[in-house]
Amino acid sequence: MLQQVNGHSSGSVAQNLPLLREGLQEFLGGDTPLHQLDDLTKVNPVTLETVLRCLQARYMADKFYTNAGCTLVALNPFKPVPPLYTPELMREYHAASQPQKLKPHIFTVGEQSYRNVKSLIEPVNQSIVVSGESGAGKTWTSRCLMKFYAVVAASPASWESHKIAERIEQRILNSNPVMEAFGNACTLRNNNSSRFGKFIQLQMNSAQQMTGAAVQTYLLEKTRVACQATNERNFHIFYQICKGASEDERLQWHLPEGAVFSWLPNPEKTLEEDCFEVTREAMLHLGIDTPTQSNIFKVLAGLLHLGNIWFADSEDETQPCQLMEDAKCSLRTSALLLQLQEDLLLETLRIRTIKAGKQQQVFRKPCSQAECDTRRDCLAKLVYARLFDWLVSVINSSICADPDTWTAFIGLLDVYGFESFPDNSLEQLCINYANEKLQQHFVAHYMRAQQEEYAVEGLEWSFVNYQDNQICLDLIEGSPISICSLINEECRLNRPSSAAQLQTRIESALAGSPCLGHNKLSREPSFIVMHFAGPVRYYTAGLVEKNKDPVPPELTGLLQQSHDPLLTVLFPTNSKEKTQEEPSGQGRAPALTVVSKFKASLEQLLQVLHSTTPHYIRCIKPNSQGQAQTFLREEVLSQLEACGLVETIHISAAGFPIRISHQNFVERYGLLRRLHPHASSSLYCQSVTKRTSECPPPAEEATLQPLLQDILHTLPALMQTVTTHNDPAEATTVPVHCGRTKVFMTDSVLELLECGRAQVLERSARCIQYSWRRHQHRKQELQRQAATLLQAAVRSWLTRKHIQRLHTAATVIKHAWQKWRTRMAFLASKELDGIEEKQTPGFVSCSPQPPAQTRLLGAITRLWPLGLVLANSGTGMRGFQRKLVVCACLQLPSSSPSNYNIQTAQQDQAGVTSIRALPQGSVKFHCRKSPLQYADTCPEPSPCTVSGFNQILLERHKLIHG
Repeated sequence: MLQQVNGHSSGSVAQNLPLLREGLQEFLGGDTPLHQLDDLTKVNPVTLETVLRCLQARYMADKFYTNAGCTLVALNPFKPVPPLYTPELMREYHAASQPQKLKPHIFTVGEQSYRNVKSLIEPVNQSIVVSGESGAGKTWTSRCLMKFYAVVAASPASWESHKIAERIEQRILNSNPVMEAFGNACTLRNNNSSRFGKFIQLQMNSAQQMTGAAVQTYLLEKTRVACQATNERNFHIFYQICKGASEDERLQWHLPEGAVFSWLPNPEKTLEEDCFEVTREAMLHLGIDTPTQSNIFKVLAGLLHLGNIWFADSEDETQPCQLMEDAKCSLRTSALLLQLQEDLLLETLRIRTIKAGKQQQVFRKPCSQAECDTRRDCLAKLVYARLFDWLVSVINSSICADPDTWTAFIGLLDVYGFESFPDNSLEQLCINYANEKLQQHFVAHYMRAQQEEYAVEGLEWSFVNYQDNQICLDLIEGSPISICSLINEECRLNRPSSAAQLQTRIESALAGSPCLGHNKLSREPSFIVMHFAGPVRYYTAGLVEKNKDPVPPELTGLLQQSHDPLLTVLFPTNSKEKTQEEPSGQGRAPALTVVSKFKASLEQLLQVLHSTTPHYIRCIKPNSQGQAQTFLREEVLSQLEACGLVETIHISAAGFPIRISHQNFVERYGLLRRLHPHASSSLYCQSVTKRTSECPPPAEEATLQPLLQDILHTLPALMQTVTTHNDPAEATTVPVHCGRTKVFMTDSVLELLECGRAQVLERSARCIQYSWRRHQHRKQELQRQAATLLQAAVRSWLTRKHIQRLHTAATVIKHAWQKWRTRMAFLASKELDGIEEKQTPGFVSCSPQPPAQTRLLGAITRLWPLGLVLANSGTGMRGFQRKLVVCACLQLPSSSPSNYNIQTAQQDQAGVTSIRALPQGSVKFHCRKSPLQYADTCPEPSPCTVSGFNQILLERHKLIHG
């Protein structure tokens, strides 16, 4: 017995049961609330109950989109949510680097398919399959996807092409209101149920710009024109013209206020789709002008009046049925609106023409009341079906691009959902047959293909049991005997069909099928088919007649005689159409039935889907009442079981959605070997070697195996670098497997590889940056050194030139000074020679000198040099010239004559008294730093420089008067 839980002692298991449940819930789901789980693969454990709880929690939190592996689950909110579909949000998903990291949305699917087209990954063409029950929101989803592509796939460069792109986008978007008005109706499950299937091909050019579109339709429910179930309505367009037409238009179309039409049930029910102006404006943008629109609405009004024509059963079989009294006005109005002859219209409805015999004799036979009603309904269905096909052709001619202008396409498939009504007939059988084919396509593309690929690649895979609907498809379309083949065979037999006999043939021929059920308590003949979405009972009454879809030739001939311009186009007179009632011949091919046509078109659609990359959107209806914030678990649970969503989640959660070939893997992730060259894991190496050695690789892949294993060996070390240190065990197992030709991994491993690749590229980029910066630094350093050398050389040259100029100038000055000094010396010697000649003995002066002056001249001649004698003379040079003479005679430096002070005698005396040297100070040079060596060194003073302090160089001796 458990004694302790989470560290708390307990006396009994019952007391600890809440704690055990809380611990288990914490272990399985963690602390993350259910409404925050964007992917159902994260729900733990993956069961119908847990998936249902997660969807309910997200729906109540107004989160209507959830991922389920490769599928997007879309819950119908049943209320307008404008912020979810704004152009700004579209551009946000389009501009995101990883849209899958954003919140789940249909824009994620649209952007993924658009990027696949842009990246040219084979197959380039894409298809989006929107499936679900009636009322689940498939039409709205397709409409939003078209708006998304109109926003993101239109970015032309020039203004003219921009206008063309805008016109194409507007026409593609305007095709929706027109096709919904003429092809959708209010049913028991949906107010805007598509009563036809359509595949919209969005065409794109090489620049991934939307250049056009094409629409292909499947199986219009034309019987709704003349027959509507209880609480259901006719096509929207009939209610739009009755509620939205003006008074003049009502008068023109004979639609008076308050008129009652038998083919217009529940007119008091007002829907959002009853918007006549939107339809007319959309038709105008598609190229349908106002007169043509008026003609279309006039024909539709004629069909409404045709439905009020009722016949009374005739007592005499040889006489035609009579009109009811209140139907005569309707006959007249219908003939007027359809521009037919009233008598001819009445005759065609009441009398049947039969051709028999080899001579093709014509017999006229009155019809019974039931046959008259059938021919009236057939006429209305024929006109409406031709009108719908003509509208589709007009839309295609308006929006379809030239085949040479587009290279790829994105297909949007919006088909009717699975239907099960109280009274199910041929229409429901074809609709559910189409859903079975789409379910098989999904199973074959994803579930079966994924598991088969794992087995082929040699992966150890625990297979998930999924629901395969191939048995049900064999029951419906199998060969040689199936429900469709038996119904077609009944149509070919020349005998009246019997509902009970058809039921008996189906039950006896297909008794061994497990998908065929029986209901012995039913009073009416019927059979039950066990579809993937649940059992459906189909009544055999009228099944064969609907499959024949007989069109009497006289009805076609009647419409060819119409004078209405539109009916003339819809029913040309030169048409060579054949109906089931034309005479049979031995070489005539079997007539095409409704089932045969639908099966052929469905096979063609599946061929297109198989040639594209499919994307899936599963629309879920939370409740049948169309109420917001209402989640009925039982209804949603049945839809989850029907679409196989749980099996999809199981495979997506346990499988490997990412698969890369060995060649591409080595080319992209081969550089990871630089990240951890010595990292290895022995356990991991053994697992990889075991898987790869089971089957010898091909010759071309033998060289890739060493590289491949080296890359895979780096994953444990790479994961260890990104995991937390608290959980080292998480890095021991890497969810990646190497198959025979491909490498299988999960999204987390792909992100890990991309992270490691980014690290290697970052290191390489840094290495390149370092090398480049080192090269640039070295280059700049060399340039700096070269500039320094050039500057030093230039400065040296300039200095030498300056010194040379100074030397030249000094030489010139020196030569001039020496020349002048020599001249002065020469003049002084000449003067001295003259004086000496005058003082020679025997010389007699004519004017005798005084004795004092004679003694003075004698002293000067005897004691002073010749220059001082000249400078001291009473007459001669004065001022600056006298100083220069004194300096020259004493051989003093002439560079700074101001350093010497020459004193002259008193006023009464003439000449120089003394010469004294002034005190010298230190010499300072203020200049910039020179590159020349010893440029800043003060030169030593010359030994001949006089630098004495107040030194007496020359002083006159006092004369002694004797």
